[in-house]
Amino acid sequence: MFNTVQNAFKIKELRNKILMTLLMLVVIRFASQLPVPGVDRDYFANWFAKQTGDAFNFFDAFTGGSFLNMSIIALNITPYITSSIIMQLLTIAIPKLEEMQRDGEDGRKKIASITRYVTVALALIESTAMAIGFGRSGLLENFNALNVILVISALTAGSAFLMWIGERITENGIGNGISIVLTINILSRVPQDIASLYEQFVKNKSIAKGAVSAIIIIAIIVGMVVLVIILNDGVRRIPVQYAKKVQGRKMVGGQTTNIPLKVNTGGVIPVIFASSLMQFPVIICSFFNYNGTGVWSEILKGLSSNNWCNPQQPIYSIGLLAYILLVVFFAYFYTSITFNPLEIADNIKKQGGFIPGIRPGKPTSDYLARILNYIVFIGAIGLIIVCILPFIFNGLFGANVSFGGTSLIIIVSVVLETIKQVESQMLVRNYKGFLND
Repeated sequence: MFNTVQNAFKIKELRNKILMTLLMLVVIRFASQLPVPGVDRDYFANWFAKQTGDAFNFFDAFTGGSFLNMSIIALNITPYITSSIIMQLLTIAIPKLEEMQRDGEDGRKKIASITRYVTVALALIESTAMAIGFGRSGLLENFNALNVILVISALTAGSAFLMWIGERITENGIGNGISIVLTINILSRVPQDIASLYEQFVKNKSIAKGAVSAIIIIAIIVGMVVLVIILNDGVRRIPVQYAKKVQGRKMVGGQTTNIPLKVNTGGVIPVIFASSLMQFPVIICSFFNYNGTGVWSEILKGLSSNNWCNPQQPIYSIGLLAYILLVVFFAYFYTSITFNPLEIADNIKKQGGFIPGIRPGKPTSDYLARILNYIVFIGAIGLIIVCILPFIFNGLFGANVSFGGTSLIIIVSVVLETIKQVESQMLVRNYKGFLND
């Protein structure tokens, strides 16, 4: 690995891309410490500490602490992520957008441009809600029109700035700009979480208990990372045979290829959708300082993952069952809108191909749908295992960390994809890559 890094830095173009990416990440971490003018940061920190739900903890983990610090990039790239998901869903529902996507590079540029505008609009809406909603309760030192406009402008500009940095990393850095920005935000919280685990389970314990606790913590983290890697790289390959045909004076075709179906076809999207849907009512109630009464209070507690898997209050774990069902549902839902077996079967038939043992047309479509349903279920089970383990340990032992579940899936996926991109650039220049060591 060390030799590979040395070889990477020997290539001037690749070295410049890596250094440019690192510089952009330093800028991001610096911006996360710059406060929004006119904001009482102590008040916001106290308000944040009083929240019993995990919704804002989840959001703060994605922003790398910028939300808690109420910095100029407090919204971070969450508006861009939301905008990208919305555009992806609309591409399936709106024929005009679907046509753009099929137009090649020009169409993708138009969709990217629309995504930017939607991002700014969402950032403007979210910053307005924060400036007015929190400002009325004391977030702003002076709640007046000028300060509200200043906060809205700063937060919206900060989100747009991060989007610009992500695009620069994609174009001039090592690629995956937005994903790398999100990953560095999550990673920035890992040292704090490790220190918290050390203080809770290792420090001031006997040597034997401390050593056993440390080994268990490391084993759990490593095991989850390995499981995420398996989910990320797991592929079911469907063989496709193309018949020979004559084109002019040449015989073409006859080759065998395959359709790779990823085990985790939806990636982290099903988890994000499920988490967002579970936390949305809690966030809305937090804005209005409403804790619920009677049945509604119990429902809000059940929606918070902080109350799941608690032996003293098992009734709230019903929320965990709802979360599991949502993950499975969104895994199938997202796969259904991103992978069309009928379209794939028609393309194979038009190109003179067939799956061995399966007739072209509808039988091929039915076969792909059956295999896909089986694979999606396996991937959803894997996602559920990775995501609920942190909830179980939090409920049983109070081990609340930000790098579990969703965050871990994002970190591992982005790191693997980035390594593959660097490797591919090195292999072009006859260098041995990371994954071949």
